[in-house]
Amino acid sequence: MLNYEESVNLFAMLKVDQKPVEEIVSDFISKFSRQRHFAICYSLSLLLEDKKALNATERLVAFSILHQGYSSQKNSANPFISLIVNSACDDEAEKYERAFILQLLNSGSSSSSNEFLKQSVADYIKGFDSSSHSFPEREWLQQQYCDKVHSEPYNSLCRNAVVKNLLPDPDVPRGCDANSPEFDVQTGAKPKLGVGDRDEAVTELLANLSLKGLNPQWIRPRPPRFPVLDGELEWLIPDNNHELVWDHNMCADTSRGAAVRDLIARALKGPLQPTQYEQVVVELANDPKLVYHCGLTPRKLPELVENNPLIAVDVLTKLINSPEISEYYTVLVNMDMSLHSMEVVNRLTTAVELPKEFVRMYITNCISSCQNVKDKYMQNRLVRLVCVFLQSLIRNKIIDVKDLFIEVQAFCIEFSRIREAAILFRLLKNLGFDLIE
Repeated sequence: MLNYEESVNLFAMLKVDQKPVEEIVSDFISKFSRQRHFAICYSLSLLLEDKKALNATERLVAFSILHQGYSSQKNSANPFISLIVNSACDDEAEKYERAFILQLLNSGSSSSSNEFLKQSVADYIKGFDSSSHSFPEREWLQQQYCDKVHSEPYNSLCRNAVVKNLLPDPDVPRGCDANSPEFDVQTGAKPKLGVGDRDEAVTELLANLSLKGLNPQWIRPRPPRFPVLDGELEWLIPDNNHELVWDHNMCADTSRGAAVRDLIARALKGPLQPTQYEQVVVELANDPKLVYHCGLTPRKLPELVENNPLIAVDVLTKLINSPEISEYYTVLVNMDMSLHSMEVVNRLTTAVELPKEFVRMYITNCISSCQNVKDKYMQNRLVRLVCVFLQSLIRNKIIDVKDLFIEVQAFCIEFSRIREAAILFRLLKNLGFDLIE
């Protein structure tokens, strides 16, 4: 990625610790073209992953270049913001390094926030006071800068198996400073790494880093190509002899459908006039498919039931074969019980064959609605309606009382003071059911 000259100039820039940070960043922008910024910053990010490659001042300069090198490009996000945020949250890092990165992240918000860039990294470390800094949580920082983080590209299985270019030396103790003497396992001495040797090693490392890393070799041979058949090349000369298909409904008269949709929309808001009701019935009878385009959805069904129950019965009867009929049943069984809803269900039972589970659930809903009403007058009125409704279903053999015997018996006993409930009780008894007196 970097040639030898670029690696020498970059490392020389990292070693400057007595120069203001903003001047170092200006030198970086002036010496390297914008097209080379990503390659250089990527090499720096690889060096920063290993805490032994750079010393304290060099790391701060590297973080300054990573952040400030992209701060002037307002229309593009910093591709290394994830590394910067993670380094600010690293509990194993030095506190002065974390505080320095946090100030980099906050730079640009105000003129006072850029004051620390006017001092050198050596002076910053020397005058650092840990008691005057607080370190926020990782989640908070990620939320603050999540909109600037680039999404991770797709990684294949082979790319996930790539070994990084920069690997830590297992013989060097963790947390060891490259410039400090360390215990030699073999000799027992404490040799000190020469500064020139370290500088040369880092320079060579910068010149040989790459994005690819050490890829695993493809150990299997490439599969042979299949022979080319004559029919495979027909797409070069496609057959364009297509026949036109005329849409006969393109210019069809849609005024009748528009009239029915308008009447259905009015029916949702209030009762229709007898002539309007007749027009809806006639139009739906003349065109059975018109019911699918009349504008009635399951969500609007309760309004139609309360304002025009007869139209609701006619529409639901024609929608009996619709794949959405179960949704209409669900809305009907869950809506508030009323005279109109019971009228609709009663008429539907005589017009079409309703699912037994739907009828059972509706009766259960009616019984529970009567029990939950607090107003005595309204409760007596609803009980009478439910009793008459159940008598009609039983006499017309729409329901099998055996399936609802316990619930209906408890309902009759609870409201035995009402005449219609007593009549329903006697009806069950005359049918041969053994009732509790």
